Amino acid sequence: MTRRRVVVVGGVAGGMSAATRLRRNDETLEVVVLERGDHVSFANCGLPYHLGGVIECRESLLLQTPASLAARFAIDVRTAHEVVAINTASRRLRVRAGGHETDLEYDELVLATGAAPVRPPIEGIERALTLRDIADLDQMTAALTDGPRSVTILGAGFIGLELAENLLARGLEVTVVEQAGQVLAPLDPEMASLVHARLLERGVVVRLGVSAVHVLEDKVLLSDGSLAAADLVVAATGVRPESSLARLAGLDIGARGGIVVDDHQRASASHVYAVGDAAEKRDALDGEATLVPLAQTANRHGRLVADVITGRATSALPVLGTAVVGVLGLTVATVGWNEKRARAAGREIRIVHTHPAHHAGYFPGAESMSLKLVIDAETDRILGAQGVGGAGVDKRIDVIATSMRGGLRASDLADLELAYAPQYGSAKDPINMLGFVADNLASGHALNVQWHELDALVADGAVVIDVRAADEHARGAIPGAINVPVDELRDRLGEIPDAPVVVHCQVGLRGHVAARLLEQHGFTVSNLDGGFATWEAGTAA
Repeated sequence: MTRRRVVVVGGVAGGMSAATRLRRNDETLEVVVLERGDHVSFANCGLPYHLGGVIECRESLLLQTPASLAARFAIDVRTAHEVVAINTASRRLRVRAGGHETDLEYDELVLATGAAPVRPPIEGIERALTLRDIADLDQMTAALTDGPRSVTILGAGFIGLELAENLLARGLEVTVVEQAGQVLAPLDPEMASLVHARLLERGVVVRLGVSAVHVLEDKVLLSDGSLAAADLVVAATGVRPESSLARLAGLDIGARGGIVVDDHQRASASHVYAVGDAAEKRDALDGEATLVPLAQTANRHGRLVADVITGRATSALPVLGTAVVGVLGLTVATVGWNEKRARAAGREIRIVHTHPAHHAGYFPGAESMSLKLVIDAETDRILGAQGVGGAGVDKRIDVIATSMRGGLRASDLADLELAYAPQYGSAKDPINMLGFVADNLASGHALNVQWHELDALVADGAVVIDVRAADEHARGAIPGAINVPVDELRDRLGEIPDAPVVVHCQVGLRGHVAARLLEQHGFTVSNLDGGFATWEAGTAA
């Protein structure tokens, strides 16, 4: 009896998750994995940290080998085997290995070809290194043994900043060049400003709003005519789906280059599936096609496609794009849409900024964080969240991501029962605090103003009242703000001008107390969301 053969093209996150799940589901299948490179099942997310010495042993990154996969799962893993053509009508692959080409038939085909680094089309770019696989890692490691003193990194996304941190740890002078006006595009500018400040504080040169135009022998010429020191150059300007093989096979390809799939990861040809960075996903907030080049999504969909192939009734859920990155001691995490995306989509939104500690402030070691919640103003639906800070940021974004998946409204965060002890959180957890503010806004119990709206309100006649203590005001203030500390406000109501009032404190809490007091004394008042801390970060951006 002929065994049913499933061929997986690509042997890293999505591909190997599919292959091993196939075996666990069905012992009778013939499972073949074809990998163009020399390694499978490696920890590509750990590559920058081997360069920086955090992960000392290169072999720690090699999670499985063809031999170990054969022994445990009876999977036929073939490295250095490149699929060069797919005939979907005859269900046949053309495979190149060792200088020869052969045909391989399949019953079901899973494309897990991943994504390739984008190289800017500029003169001299061939000198730039990339970091996507073990071969790239070995090439960069070899380059570092030559004793370079400087590196210019093109791109300030997740990989670019991870490389900046780790090459800085190697003692290199690091310059990061980003064409956009901020680092980390998934963040809104006032949140990205906190990351930018940390990079500068640690000695990284950050050049925003410029691009590389020519890679020279030991420098990079930028679009403003300046030069960046560059014994090494690294291109970290993003990735694109590796969908050329699918395109040649006549499969449908989306506008952004991803393989079009349905909710079962089926491509447009029968018996062909696609997962991971090469495949399109469906956005959870608007249902549109999107690309999410993240390992967790690739692994989930690899598992799912194996279930589909082996007969389980299941389908892929739309994606939220939950992500986290470490940058020089900061944790930066996001989920869903940012404010820029929501406004561009024409949504009526509410925004909440808070600046809590990750656990009770009286317990030693509390670290601060900045959180941002983006809310649909009509439905109270959570559209997205961002967090930047020390410990506990990842936990809070994960709670919000789970809440979004479960369909909770922003106001529902107020009533989540979360584990509390003073060394782990607060009796009013930062998540609850976001919910309290969201509930106040939804019920009309409070009005807030965003940092980027303040100038227009002042121009229209509003007055700004700083309710912080006098010494806080003296250390830094919004131009034109009148300082009336909140504890003196009842006795100094006569000093408040007869005009629309915007109150603020450092992070928003005392501002809310002041706003409630003034409203009940007849003033038209709103609170500057996130206080002086958010305003300062936003205007710095």
